Amino acid sequence: MNFGQSFRLALKSLTTSKMRSLLTMLGIIIGVASVIVILALGNGVQGMVDEQVEKLGVNMMQTYVWGRGDGSTMDLDPDDMYQLVEEHPEVLTGVSPYVSFQATLRRGDEKFDKTQLYGVSEVMFKNETQATMDGGQKLTAGRFLSFLDVERRSNVCVIGAYLAQEAFQGDALGQTLSINGASYTVIGVLDQLSTGEMLKGGPDDQIYIPYENALELMGARYVTLYIFTSTSGETAAQAKEVIDSMLYDRFQGDTDAYFTQTMEEQANLINAMMGVAIGVLVAIAAISLLVGGIGIMNIMLVSVTERTREIGIRKSLGAKRKDIRRQFVIEAGTTSAIGGLLGIALGYLLATGVGALLGGMLAAQMGGGASFSAAPTFGSVAISFGVSVGIGVLFGYLPANKAAKLNPIDALRYD
Repeated sequence: MNFGQSFRLALKSLTTSKMRSLLTMLGIIIGVASVIVILALGNGVQGMVDEQVEKLGVNMMQTYVWGRGDGSTMDLDPDDMYQLVEEHPEVLTGVSPYVSFQATLRRGDEKFDKTQLYGVSEVMFKNETQATMDGGQKLTAGRFLSFLDVERRSNVCVIGAYLAQEAFQGDALGQTLSINGASYTVIGVLDQLSTGEMLKGGPDDQIYIPYENALELMGARYVTLYIFTSTSGETAAQAKEVIDSMLYDRFQGDTDAYFTQTMEEQANLINAMMGVAIGVLVAIAAISLLVGGIGIMNIMLVSVTERTREIGIRKSLGAKRKDIRRQFVIEAGTTSAIGGLLGIALGYLLATGVGALLGGMLAAQMGGGASFSAAPTFGSVAISFGVSVGIGVLFGYLPANKAAKLNPIDALRYD
């Protein structure tokens, strides 16, 4: 009996008891679908992170400063960071203090208590891209903060699209609003980040003011976060060394007093964490494949018992052990292969549906900075299918070997 005949006989055996065959395949179907969905979502998140980093710029880095010099005063202020940029123009192009907190805004009788406030310098808006460094947003009206605004601590602000619409009905320039009791004039409006409806507390519910004003509003004395830009992505590592070297000397070798991370390092860290999480989830999903393999072995053992007399007849007609073994191995492999194909179809549908839902949620939370795609890759589909077939063959070999070793006389006498 050749392979084609064995395959047709396997299909006939499966169609004889459709419900039993479907239940046998269930573990394989669930396992394959789970692996495909997990890998698709993981790849989608990693792609979104990479796209966001590319948009923000691989030449951006963040420096956190916690040290306090002699223990009573911060032995560092923004002027030191500005001076560092001036001394190293070959690797650094700018720096902005970055102060953030949730502020309470008022416009007449209307209150906005979930607005995210950012205290920055004029460097936060990049002239070469005409967009902000932290979100890649462009202006739809007015201008961004200027050097004089920051130097004079002017009560001016740049607001997001949500505030422009909800507080000023689209006519915000030159209007005033109250931030924690202080009056600020709107000088600029940012474009919309979210792709759908703008929500209170969402990515478009934001406001930029000079950083020293922000420190005063939140009752803080020190800036703990600075955003630097290097001349290019290639010089980011060298720029980081320049920053860390200055801070190392300033804090007398206390490396716990500061921390600098480039955008590339952040992306690599996130992707590494995602890789570990995906690996764990795939391992958990693979348990379903193992259960499916056990199910196939169980049903094949039952099939051998039910078809003992058939095996005896075939052996008496000249079938060899390898023919019987091959027949049952092919049947087990066919069962798992069909289960794998059904799992691929289910996984693709689930990945597409969940990806669209999750993509919309991420877009609403993170804004339109990057897209989310959870389409399964050819590699994940091929690996899942190959593993499912391999499991069927592996777990089907024991029943197949048992069938091949049956004594033909005993098998013919079996009732």
